[in-house]
Amino acid sequence: MGRQQGPAHKRRNGRMANKVPVRTIRKGAGGQQSCATGASMRRLKGTVLFLRLAGTGKVGMLYVWRMAASVSLALSGLAGAQLCAQSNNPPLVQHALANELRNARDPQHPMRYRLHKASPRLSQTKYIYETRDGGVAELVAVNGQPLSGEDAAKEKARLDALLADPTKQQSRKTNEEKDAQRALKVLRALPVAFIYEYAGNEVGKQGPVAKFNFRPNPNYDPPDMETRVLDSMQGQIWIDVKQERVERLEGSLIHDVDYGWGLLGRLYKGGWIELEQAPVYGNQWRIVHFKMDISGRILFKTKEFQTVENTSDYEPLPLGMSYAQAIEMMRNRNEEVGKLRK
Repeated sequence: MGRQQGPAHKRRNGRMANKVPVRTIRKGAGGQQSCATGASMRRLKGTVLFLRLAGTGKVGMLYVWRMAASVSLALSGLAGAQLCAQSNNPPLVQHALANELRNARDPQHPMRYRLHKASPRLSQTKYIYETRDGGVAELVAVNGQPLSGEDAAKEKARLDALLADPTKQQSRKTNEEKDAQRALKVLRALPVAFIYEYAGNEVGKQGPVAKFNFRPNPNYDPPDMETRVLDSMQGQIWIDVKQERVERLEGSLIHDVDYGWGLLGRLYKGGWIELEQAPVYGNQWRIVHFKMDISGRILFKTKEFQTVENTSDYEPLPLGMSYAQAIEMMRNRNEEVGKLRK
């Protein structure tokens, strides 16, 4: 998908060609509309990245939802359902949004998983451990190759330093929580920031899905910097009909987005994100694919932000595990793997 051709023009893997019956979705007085369930899904990586770019002038892949701190939403499922009811959305979308919000803050299911992150210049593979102290990452490969002896020693030293200085992990957790508060501003605005229109039935990876197009609500006035990007986004979301969960989201910028009248920065029209969510262990859903291609200017420097992230190999961790226990666990696992290879 090129930067000038947004997600609305794409069809992947033949998954959008077949139609299947799904439950009836009735129109409201203003036509068929839905809440931004895709954008409000738990630990929405794309939204947080936009916030990091537009709100702080810094860009970095935030493992927000995957870490224990996560996107700690203050919204409950009931609040989500009330927001949907107020915006006169179809029942399927109301239920999906309520489910996403209800699961947005879930400290009961920490996970260990494999994360592969790639940009035009570098790719890295890590294992992420979700703990009560925030996420702990273990680097295992660079550009598709296992760590060299020198790089493995550096990684060990980094983890040793983390163990010796708990303030470093606390600082990371604090940053995650700040990112969560930025995301919360956007999440609260989503039910009213867009107009959603039912766009048909399709077959998703888990079964029947209902598709909804979304576009900016002309009556919505963004109150702050974090929500300003919503006024220039459009896209599609796909909702799993049986599970009532958001399976996929694609969004693109249809206008330039200025910050500080364009003096502080600008996001250029044509930038886009895509993400997919799926059940990864039992009935636990996570974002398993994220892709972004956004051009922007921060002060006087123009940058291109291109990244792809895929996650896999999810497995549960003990509830309440500390970051120190996670590091001990990863080292024990590595010792066991080393013995098996001998």
